[in-house]
Amino acid sequence: MAERSTAAVDVADNGGDEPLTAKADQSTSDGVAQNRERETDSEEAQGSGGTESPGKASPPELHSGHKLARRYRLEECVTRVDGFSSWRAVDEKLRRAVGVHLLPADHPRARSVLAAARSSALLGDPRFVQVLDAVEENDLVYVVHEWLPDATELTALLASGPLEVHEAYQMVSQVSQAMAAAHREGLAHLRLTPSAVLRTSTGQWRIRGLAVNAALRGISSDTPQRTDTEAIGALLYAALTQRWPYDNDAYGLSGLPKGVGLIAPDQVRAGVHRGLSELAMRALANDGATASRHETPCTTPEELVKAIAEMPRIRPPEPTFTAPPEYQRTSYQQGYGRPAPHMGATQPVAAPPPPLQSRTGKALKWAVSALLIAALGLGSWQLADALIHKKSDDTQKPKTTDGNGKGTDKTKPVKPIAIKGAREYVAKGDAQAPGDVGKTYDGDSSTYWRSKSFVDGPKMKPAFKPGVGIVYDLGSQQTVTAASIGLRYPGDHTTITLYGTDSMDSSTSVDSMTKIGTITTSGTSAKITVNQKAKTQYVLLWITAMPYASGDQYSGAGYKQAITDVKFTG
Repeated sequence: MAERSTAAVDVADNGGDEPLTAKADQSTSDGVAQNRERETDSEEAQGSGGTESPGKASPPELHSGHKLARRYRLEECVTRVDGFSSWRAVDEKLRRAVGVHLLPADHPRARSVLAAARSSALLGDPRFVQVLDAVEENDLVYVVHEWLPDATELTALLASGPLEVHEAYQMVSQVSQAMAAAHREGLAHLRLTPSAVLRTSTGQWRIRGLAVNAALRGISSDTPQRTDTEAIGALLYAALTQRWPYDNDAYGLSGLPKGVGLIAPDQVRAGVHRGLSELAMRALANDGATASRHETPCTTPEELVKAIAEMPRIRPPEPTFTAPPEYQRTSYQQGYGRPAPHMGATQPVAAPPPPLQSRTGKALKWAVSALLIAALGLGSWQLADALIHKKSDDTQKPKTTDGNGKGTDKTKPVKPIAIKGAREYVAKGDAQAPGDVGKTYDGDSSTYWRSKSFVDGPKMKPAFKPGVGIVYDLGSQQTVTAASIGLRYPGDHTTITLYGTDSMDSSTSVDSMTKIGTITTSGTSAKITVNQKAKTQYVLLWITAMPYASGDQYSGAGYKQAITDVKFTG
């Protein structure tokens, strides 16, 4: 294993202890250490605030190349802090990379580390990084565990931005299920940080340091299930927002602004999935922090698993189609045993055979010509007869008349207009749900874009929010004659106005747009007939009044509206 992977080592990460997840570990640092090659945390070296003090114990003075039990060859020191060290090593017997924690046998926490490692090894759950060996030998205590070279820490994944919604859903589901299984066996983690959660190359999530990480630091908790549940909530919060849910920076993530308290993820970043946002708040509810919409807090990983099961399943994104490479003929396909022609060389073209010049050939040509002339004559006669019958039928067929008494053969058909794209229009204040606008024309009436809940209504207050809406792109200039709009909430009342505009940009004021139709309804559907021919590429659907609706799983009670389906015809 010449290549080093810090994601695969169960290292003693000291960055950013959250204030509720690990109360026993009072000292924190500014996130992930700048140099993971040889990490030293001065605060933890002086004492981590755990249940025991390391006293005079010092880290074992070992070096690369040292062998443990004539089997584990130490390769690289990853962490050295608080009286113990962590290494990347090689199991020479099985020829595989492993991780090793080392501490002196007289270290105050040596016995608890051994006990935690052996208990974790008995679990045998593949969702956890497995403990392979736990030994006391030659005044040393060492714990050997798996090394996952293909895994990546959640800390590294969040460095480039929040996780995609399905990825965050998979992470919280798998981590919650794994911790629920561990707690059923009496094991707790107590140090469940972003650096302890790994994603493998196959997309599976694994947890490292079960029981061992806490034992190395002397961390304990009177409510271990509550501690681990809140830690899972913090992981989900960070995955959705790329922010740490407290006012301190940690694990390379910025904390929340000081003084604002614990606010929901969908209030921190636009487009956050509402169900996952609420789930994070339910897991984080503790010490005065409550769920944003008054659902019951989750206090154990088992309750968190049940809450996830009650959510609508989040489907993975559709795979992108890659066009196959252009087909090229090979030399084999040119013909068996024939060499491929050289590029650029002019190939000789065989001369066509001479025409039929014999007496038999001439007779054959005259016979074919006679047959063609006879076929053409018969076809012409049949075509003329069909035209005569059609003309007589048309003269006998009654014509319909319109309101002006003019004869018309048929009613002009209605043509649906395909929507090529959409963007939320924000005239003032914050956006509503910009990530959901595509659900208004996806052909699925169970999906929707929804506004936030407002205190005043039904008419919106222009001084605060003049309206909410979506601009639709019809792809090109189209003559719009009508629109059909599906709504989620009935009641008194919803007012919708359609405007033609020249772009999807919210900087274009509504007053400068062309009004092409309006309607006020109390039901769950609205059909707007354009009162004049409107030719435009962009249409703004603008809502200026909304009914009152009660709260549900994703939003509170208030004046609000949601759009399920939008169709334009021309």
